Amino acid sequence: MKKYLFYGSYTPEGYKGLLNEGGSVRIGVAQQALQSVGGSLESFYYSNGEQDFYIIVNLPDHVSSTAITLAGNASGTFSIRAVALLTPEEMDAAVKMKVDFRPPGH
Repeated sequence: MKKYLFYGSYTPEGYKGLLNEGGSVRIGVAQQALQSVGGSLESFYYSNGEQDFYIIVNLPDHVSSTAITLAGNASGTFSIRAVALLTPEEMDAAVKMKVDFRPPGH
């Protein structure tokens, strides 16, 4: 399973729904959506910062991550983005890879 950070902000319609249902209901909704594409919820947090929510999830691949963000964004109730997260071991593997790259102007 791949790990992703989802983050986003509610629209005015989404805020109305949140005020009506409360925050805990969204955990079950997120779990159901993730399970429908073979994933699971690790953690769910609300924020008073630049974004309204941060969610860490486990998903099989980038296709399922994209399906989740498409469904959320198409709802019109919030805007959501996904960031693939790497383990320290995956970062170790990445730094050992040799990349044939030439910076601009060199």
